[in-house]
Amino acid sequence: PFEYQDESGNYVGIDMELIKAIAEQQGFTITIQNPGFDAALNAVQAGQADAVIAGMSITEERQKKYDFSEAYYDSYVCMAVKKGSDIKGYEDLKGKKVAAKTGTQGADCAESLKDKYGFDITYFDDSATMYQDVKTGNTVACFEDQPVMAYGVSQGNGLEIVAEEKDNFSTPYGFAVLKGQNADLLKMFNEGLKNIKANGTYDEIVAKYTSAK
Repeated sequence: PFEYQDESGNYVGIDMELIKAIAEQQGFTITIQNPGFDAALNAVQAGQADAVIAGMSITEERQKKYDFSEAYYDSYVCMAVKKGSDIKGYEDLKGKKVAAKTGTQGADCAESLKDKYGFDITYFDDSATMYQDVKTGNTVACFEDQPVMAYGVSQGNGLEIVAEEKDNFSTPYGFAVLKGQNADLLKMFNEGLKNIKANGTYDEIVAKYTSAK
């Protein structure tokens, strides 16, 4: 529910509405690009973008390269399978292939479990392609941020959640700029976030995309 294309091809979601509301509240102008997660990080590193907001988990590793805002959402990782699958948990993955998105917490989670449960990982650039791969049976499960998957399930994506990792892979999401760069933008984001939480806009945006339809 953080960013996706609606039926008209427009990008919508929690991240999209949050950054627009914060920009308006703080009086700055934004241009939004949607290149995919890995490409978004590369754009910031190359100086082609000032910041990234993309359901991006604040991790120690990422804090070496980026400065993060205050957390704007708390998330954790889950594993989902095709609805009706006989995969009920990690123990059923031995000798099979699972899917994960490159550079995400979901991929880190899958990598941490891979040797213990004896499965292989296929990597994807976006959620839609990853889900499709699980539905066609090329991979038997996928690792994804729980709010993203829960939203997809509620929208009929054909998958179901069978396992959750709340302890080791529970992380807040943040707005990120390159380390040591764009401090003013980060400050405006934090200030705007605080204000839209206070005036109810934040709760409205989150409820719009996380309440069951």
